[in-house]
Amino acid sequence: MGAVPEPHAGWTFLTNHARVLAAIADDPSTRIRDIAAHCRLTERAVQRIIADLEEAGYLSHTRHGRSNTYRIEPGTPLRHPAEAGLTVAPLLAVLAQHDEQRGKPQAQDHQAAPARDREAQPDRAR
Repeated sequence: MGAVPEPHAGWTFLTNHARVLAAIADDPSTRIRDIAAHCRLTERAVQRIIADLEEAGYLSHTRHGRSNTYRIEPGTPLRHPAEAGLTVAPLLAVLAQHDEQRGKPQAQDHQAAPARDREAQPDRAR
């Protein structure tokens, strides 16, 4: 098991749940160890977050030998009343667009936000 990631001090805009979901959207067959390293969390924390996301219906997984392939349910509504009517798909599309602008390659089988939806988004970062 790897070292515990360096903690982050202060507040952030995204929750750890959003970060884990975005990491899975980038690569549905990613390992918990890789998610933990990317999100600067412990593997145990990532396991709890994945369990939360599955229990709430945002995520499911299929076991393939010793690894998992995750499936995001893009139509699942966001939980906070201020986001009433919004689903997880647009959130993941915005995060994917940000990764594309930073030059990070995207997974070809992006289940939460198809490429045509990402291309239709206007470029507002300029």
